[in-house]
Amino acid sequence: MNRRWTARLALASGVAAVAVLLVFAGIASVVLVAVGLAGIALTAAGIWWLLTHTGWVRALAALLVVAAPITVLVLYAAAGLLWVVLVSLGLWSLALSAGRAALTDGGAPGMPERSAGRPEHPFLIMNPRSGGGKVEKFHLAERARELGAEVVVLDPDHRQDVAELARRAVRDGADLLGVAGGDGTQALVAGVAAENDIPFMVISAGTRNHFAMDLGLDRQDPSTCLAALSDGVEMRVDLGHIEAGEANGETTERVFVNNASFGAYAAVVQSPAYRDDKARTVLETLPDLLTHHAGARLRVRAGSLTLNAPQALLVSNNPYGRGDSAGLGRRERLDSGELGVLGVDVASAAEATELLLRGGRGRGLTVATAREVVIDADAPVIPVGVDGEALLLRTPVRCRLPSRELRVRVPRHRPGVPHSAPPVDWRRVRRLALTMGRTAAGREPA
Repeated sequence: MNRRWTARLALASGVAAVAVLLVFAGIASVVLVAVGLAGIALTAAGIWWLLTHTGWVRALAALLVVAAPITVLVLYAAAGLLWVVLVSLGLWSLALSAGRAALTDGGAPGMPERSAGRPEHPFLIMNPRSGGGKVEKFHLAERARELGAEVVVLDPDHRQDVAELARRAVRDGADLLGVAGGDGTQALVAGVAAENDIPFMVISAGTRNHFAMDLGLDRQDPSTCLAALSDGVEMRVDLGHIEAGEANGETTERVFVNNASFGAYAAVVQSPAYRDDKARTVLETLPDLLTHHAGARLRVRAGSLTLNAPQALLVSNNPYGRGDSAGLGRRERLDSGELGVLGVDVASAAEATELLLRGGRGRGLTVATAREVVIDADAPVIPVGVDGEALLLRTPVRCRLPSRELRVRVPRHRPGVPHSAPPVDWRRVRRLALTMGRTAAGREPA
């Protein structure tokens, strides 16, 4: 279906969603919508109180989170209009999906790539624990060796310095470095590849594989990534850098392929109990962090933007697409030369409700881009999550993004990057549906 007809489907579904309410519920449709919005607002407020309080307030908040939506459904059913609401919601969901599809024009052009010769001495590091054992499940080490690569499988019982392994391999003549593992391991080895200006290869053997996804690699079958050794192309992408001072006046520097997090989330994952019981640790630590009774108060400068005391901050290697219904982790480009900045500062249940009602847009969320982000605080040391690894860094912490610093080798044939769906602009949808129709009919659009 072309974009014109998709836009028409969006408009028709939206009109039908409203018509179903008006025809079958009449004036009561206004009450139905009001009751639904009230239920959403109470649920959002309950979630906020649940996260920011303890004791009996938290218990009542949990009850509200459960009771509000159930009460709304019971009221709809008692009025004999539950089916009307469900049909209307289904039509509205179709309208939103079709509207996003109509506004997606194929996405941003792909990152430039060039053909690459077969490496003579590829060196790959594989973490057998990543992704629940994907290295063994897909026989990655054996397949890579058959393609001529030298492979080191990490010992899960002993911590190894993967960056030093990579540097030693370069000294021994490696002309390509690769990793089968999570984003944190990939970042360490990618930094060595960038230092020596040799290609870096990603094998999607991690759990979530954010970086692999944004490179367009197959996350379901990591063995397909090995095709880069025999039939690969090369791209130039950005590599995030995070710098922090040390007590002796020197500067420590790390790289990140995905993101660096500050504030509440970074503080939570520092807890020794987080790995064993994530839910309990989050519920125990978040109230003080969100209300600024614990943790450092951050001061953030991102270009001309200044954020004072955000509860959480995420700095990403290139900005995330905001229309991604699957959540954060999808970037259509990795070569824009700009960091993505997401700052969260929700001060009340009202602001939490606004964020939910407006689909993630509101006073509590700041979205921006910058070439450099500086994070200071009222504490000499702050917790930071760098590609999922919990660190403690001295302030100020500086994030920067040298443009196209990393050479990445990927298979010539790969699934590609899924395009993030844009927010629905109904004026654009209407214009697309009507104007393209006139143009197709040979009439000049108004």
